[in-house]
Amino acid sequence: MAKTVTKADLVDAIAKASGCTKKCAAASLEGLLSAIEAALAKGNVVQITGFGTFDTAKRKARTARNPRTGETIKIPATVVPRFRPGAGLKAKVKK
Repeated sequence: MAKTVTKADLVDAIAKASGCTKKCAAASLEGLLSAIEAALAKGNVVQITGFGTFDTAKRKARTARNPRTGETIKIPATVVPRFRPGAGLKAKVKK
């Protein structure tokens, strides 16, 4: 089973790779995530060459069924975040 990598693990890896402190690495990671969130909230696409593309997708309104009661429920239309990996990431993950 694969190990779950947490935000703390990413901060440690960034600090080790860049030679900066964990505080600096944590601020860098938070800044990156905030910038991606802000761009997606505005409806923009974030493209990181070799890594992937973050964008949004619209889901139409639909009806579903509550499995417990069998009752039909309406699910409203919504916008969800989406990630598509780039060629570089695909190549590194490929086994």
